[in-house]
Amino acid sequence: MALQFRNLTVTPDDPVEEWGVEGILTAIERGGIQHIQRIMRSVRRDPHGEVARWVHEAAACTDHPVAARLDILTTEFQGGEPARVARRIRDAIDRTGRSLQDIAAELGTSASRLSTYATGKVMPSAAMLLRIEALQLRQD
Repeated sequence: MALQFRNLTVTPDDPVEEWGVEGILTAIERGGIQHIQRIMRSVRRDPHGEVARWVHEAAACTDHPVAARLDILTTEFQGGEPARVARRIRDAIDRTGRSLQDIAAELGTSASRLSTYATGKVMPSAAMLLRIEALQLRQD
């Protein structure tokens, strides 16, 4: 039986970069090896791109064993643990909807230093990571 997407405006024949989290999740849970290979080729081309983020989001939504393996491979393509920390920082910054300058001032650091954390070039201290992730809580 061929993979089909429900309630999506894209099909499995469209580029993976158009599938979204729901398409990735459907491919993981009901697709074949050819779909998983397409996802991984996309992640290899752009390890920090949208498809990689979708893989992480989809993996968090299911306990399917393929999802866990895809999540691990995606993290490896991104550079391992430092890349995961950088992704958490980018996500926290994005959720605030504020500028890097504003956030950096609140954290007591420079925008350029915060940028190095968000790109994974520099690993922040655990205390700084917690402060960055707490930004959203203070805003609510």
